[in-house]
Amino acid sequence: MEINYDNIKVIGFDADDTLWVNETYFRDAEQEFAKLLSQFETPNKIDQELFKMEMKNLPVYGYGVKGFVLSMVEMAIELSNGTVSNKVMSKILEIGKDMINKDVELLDGVEEVLQKLSSKYKLIVATKGDLLDQERKLEKSGLLDYFHHIEVLSDKKEANYSKLLNHLDINPTEFLMVGNSLKSDILPLINIKSKAIHVPFHTTWAHEEVSVNKNQSEQYHTVNSLLELPELLN
Repeated sequence: MEINYDNIKVIGFDADDTLWVNETYFRDAEQEFAKLLSQFETPNKIDQELFKMEMKNLPVYGYGVKGFVLSMVEMAIELSNGTVSNKVMSKILEIGKDMINKDVELLDGVEEVLQKLSSKYKLIVATKGDLLDQERKLEKSGLLDYFHHIEVLSDKKEANYSKLLNHLDINPTEFLMVGNSLKSDILPLINIKSKAIHVPFHTTWAHEEVSVNKNQSEQYHTVNSLLELPELLN
């Protein structure tokens, strides 16, 4: 199925693992957490239980580092039956602060691509996560000048995108979303008659994994790098 981008006027970009590295730091943090709690359970069990805790807490804390840290704290108390030391708790908080304070590592070709596309399209950021943390990362990234609008969404479902496009007076058929998550950046968009381009990242959070049927897969393009975007859109 041929996909035509001739009528696209606005391009939305996911931020984490589309513009810069993010999920890698969560995997590193999970390994550190497992080491801290190694006297109570195996690394694999700790990882499984932490993910369950994150899913339970997601409606309460939302996405981002802060909710992740709170889930680690709660998991440490649960796994240790309330015997976890203050020293371990302090180290868990340090893991979170270290994640928040990491330098922003842009993915290959990001600024080059944004520079090319910004001359023809209006560009926006549509991402999930903690508002303060995402604002901080955008500031550190040096990319702010390329974007007309920044939106940190509580979730990325069809209703969230429809509300955003309506708020910005963007016709869904003139909008293209670019992101690494099929669940959050691709499928909701094709369901509201927008276009989407998938740029996979080598690490995917289990919560973002989803199966795609043949009909869905024919409605979006997948590229290996953002560097392929300008040519694809032309």
